[in-house]
Amino acid sequence: MFDAKDLFRNFTPAEFTTKALEIFRFQAEHNSVYKKFLSHLGTKVDSIASIEEIPFIPISFFKEFKVVSSKGDIEKTFSSSGTTGTLTSYHHITDLSIYHQQLDASFEYFYGDFKDYIVFPLLPAYAERKGSSLIEMADIWMQKTGQENKSYYLYDHQQLAEDIKNAPKDKKLILIGVSFALMDFAEQHPQDLSDLIIMETGGMKGRRAELTRPELHAFLKDEFQVEQIQSEYGMTELLSQAYARKNGLFETPPWMKILLRDKEDPLSYVDPRMSGGINVIDFANINSCSFIATDDLGRFHSENQLEILGRLDHSDLRGCNLMVVD
Repeated sequence: MFDAKDLFRNFTPAEFTTKALEIFRFQAEHNSVYKKFLSHLGTKVDSIASIEEIPFIPISFFKEFKVVSSKGDIEKTFSSSGTTGTLTSYHHITDLSIYHQQLDASFEYFYGDFKDYIVFPLLPAYAERKGSSLIEMADIWMQKTGQENKSYYLYDHQQLAEDIKNAPKDKKLILIGVSFALMDFAEQHPQDLSDLIIMETGGMKGRRAELTRPELHAFLKDEFQVEQIQSEYGMTELLSQAYARKNGLFETPPWMKILLRDKEDPLSYVDPRMSGGINVIDFANINSCSFIATDDLGRFHSENQLEILGRLDHSDLRGCNLMVVD
């Protein structure tokens, strides 16, 4: 029903709304979990006329239910790493090519041609388990660049330092890593990496004391002698990613949109200049659910320039998560 070429493109505001409403009506009919959620809220699907009127499912539903909008066989299941005492999120993928096409379109939108790059992934913890969408992303990146070396390095920081030093000079280099691994690498091999794109994906995973993003970036800037640390904002439950290429402010690709909900009333929205809970529309989630209320807190600095402020508690989800789905 939905062609990926028509999902991952530039949209005017009116076109985005039209496509979002089309996807909403499709998922309201074909996603049993979402359908029951809408029924629980008393939503009249045919009366929804704007994206602000669309109900967003709590992200916790991916821990509790099988959220799918397709009758196709499940090709792959992405899962969150989780922490002690928390449930794991599962994102069941019935068409993995949609994720791959989104990765292609997203990289081109933010960074250009894969062939101009070499990617160095430093993703221990993720690379040591199955089901990580981040590892799937890094695999596709390295495949698309055509690079021969596809090592994940894990804890071999000496080899990583040598490979970066010996990388072809005619290529742009991306070092993408989880926060604790980048800090470990920086402490053991402080060096001038001003020619690299250094991208953190978050995640201390209990390995180090938690830092704010500005504190982490300040440390990495000093150790690697770079002006900017870039960031990737993604999660198991979403198939698209936002990127902060400058000043820690995230931008979404044209098929992904963020709205900020009221922290006390999850069915209403705040002025974008105020802080609010992050709701995400992600067209890449066509076969699961494209309308997700995350547990993150954010604030816009300008249009499509979002600061991630941290995590919400679950008080703002009351009234939205009081349902039972068979």
